[in-house]
Amino acid sequence: MEQEQLIKVRRALHQIPELGFKEYETQKYLLDFIETLPQSSLTVETWKTGIFVHVKGSVGGKTIGYRADIDGLPLTEETGYQFRSVHEGLMHACGHDFHMTIALGALARLAESPVEDHIVFIFQPAEEGPGGAEPMLQSAQMEQFRPDVIFGLHVAPELPVGTVSSKPGLLFANTSELFIDFKGVGGHAAFPHLTHDMVVTASAFVSHLQQIVARRVDPLDSAVITVGKIEAGTVQNIIAQAARLEGTIRTLSPEAMEKVKGEIEKVARGFEIANDCGITIDYGSNYHQVYNDAKQVERFEKIVEDSPYSYQEAKMAMTGEDFGYMLKEIPGFMFWLGVDSEAGLHQASLKPEEDALVVGVDLVEKGLREL
Repeated sequence: MEQEQLIKVRRALHQIPELGFKEYETQKYLLDFIETLPQSSLTVETWKTGIFVHVKGSVGGKTIGYRADIDGLPLTEETGYQFRSVHEGLMHACGHDFHMTIALGALARLAESPVEDHIVFIFQPAEEGPGGAEPMLQSAQMEQFRPDVIFGLHVAPELPVGTVSSKPGLLFANTSELFIDFKGVGGHAAFPHLTHDMVVTASAFVSHLQQIVARRVDPLDSAVITVGKIEAGTVQNIIAQAARLEGTIRTLSPEAMEKVKGEIEKVARGFEIANDCGITIDYGSNYHQVYNDAKQVERFEKIVEDSPYSYQEAKMAMTGEDFGYMLKEIPGFMFWLGVDSEAGLHQASLKPEEDALVVGVDLVEKGLREL
């Protein structure tokens, strides 16, 4: 696929973002495209809204996997694109339209000219939530096509086009969603002594969460607890019976994640007694850390050095990626692909440079041929 066709595919996918496990239109587009390729070496299997494409190698000594995520985000687009999302309130604001297009571009090249090793392309749903990688790992299709090595990429708005970045070891954090519901007794604002105010309780709880990071986590480790949303009350003169906190936990080790969760639960038990209320905690989606295999990263770095593109060492980030579950079981790595956008990931005005599509296809194809 040349750049003009890659751009056409990316723009078509950009218009049809869908939420996790609801990527029906996206799956159909991908399958229709795959059907246009030479089929002699391909085996295609679906899993829920995801797709496995196996490219038979001429020898088949091992299987190399490449993963692309396919879902969008619940965000109203503000790019000004003529090809903006046609699904109101949904957008590919994390670059998954790029990820899919690059996978299709590399697949098109390999379908035309297979290599010695078997290749499997994994189009994974629900990366943004509730998490597709972990159940996909347990599927019969994964058992059938399970790779010996696997890799993937993620667009990096802050890096220029032509630059990629990765590192051995820990790249992305362990993450967990956090939902906390408070239930007390509401009532008239003039009679607070007859109520158990959940605005006051939830507000104090938010402040106490930061003490967990400051005083319960090893300072040589790292943890973040962020509450991004608070809901409570109905009108100004009624004391709130209920409140809800929504947030996220990020840590650089699985042990720190368990420590933080345990401390949150201790705090909740104390608040229930002190504030005469009920508290329930739901951790939602949990993602395992992205831990890159050093040997595979070294090989990829050499591949980049032998290309027209540039490689730089990445820093650890508190971002989360459910690709970490695949790397937990299969050696491999993830790398950042520079796309040079002023707006960042998960922003409604994210506009990756489309010149990066060819860079991604070139390096993914080289990786699949040479790793």
